[in-house]
Amino acid sequence: MDEKDDESRDGTAAAASAAGTSVAAMAAPSAAGTSAAPASRLVEKSAEAFADALAAKVSVPGGGGAAAYAGALAVALGSMAGNFTVGKKRYADVEEDLQRLLAQGEDVRRCLLELVDEDAAAFEPLSRAYAIAKEDATRSEVLERETRKACAAPLRMMEQTCRAIELLEEMAGMCSPLMVSDVACGSYLAQAALQAAGVNVLVNTRAFASRDWAKAAQGRADGLLGEFVPRAGACAAGVLGKLRS
Repeated sequence: MDEKDDESRDGTAAAASAAGTSVAAMAAPSAAGTSAAPASRLVEKSAEAFADALAAKVSVPGGGGAAAYAGALAVALGSMAGNFTVGKKRYADVEEDLQRLLAQGEDVRRCLLELVDEDAAAFEPLSRAYAIAKEDATRSEVLERETRKACAAPLRMMEQTCRAIELLEEMAGMCSPLMVSDVACGSYLAQAALQAAGVNVLVNTRAFASRDWAKAAQGRADGLLGEFVPRAGACAAGVLGKLRS
């Protein structure tokens, strides 16, 4: 999580950095800059309310939630391209594939929206763990447990965003030419979402005591970044090439 709250809180800024903060609890700003109890899931708020909460001096949402939300928007653009193409006689030969992509895109989008909330939910336990006195013998164990939990959401974001990139690649090759620019936009959004989620994995693992586990998590993140960031860029570049021809 990337902490946005008051850095003077004992260890909480480090906690937030270590957790990759995000979104399900819409925290209303107070005079002291602390978070209030969430009124509802942030993804159910308007885009304006989400952006206002993201800009506020509150613990959540932050980079993790923004990454998941961006990934959901990326795959939604691919779905829009498919929905404008499906059912047309000209594309009858790919109708079945379009329907498959739409179903899979719906699944990915829902998963990423769920991760907006899951990432936020991991913040409070990690924040409390960092607040444990350093003299407390249980501190290290609790920190490790909560850091692992906080790392799970951004790793899943990465995996789901990679699925989104695969779907966008396919959609670029079969949707209406009128919609390919939206696929390119989705590819760029997915690329950014993947990289942002990767940052939140790394910030969680940097101080993890179990280096074997940390290296495994970092390796997983690096593998996804190494394969799918170029693929997203290539998908968008392919569309741009067609638009320029």
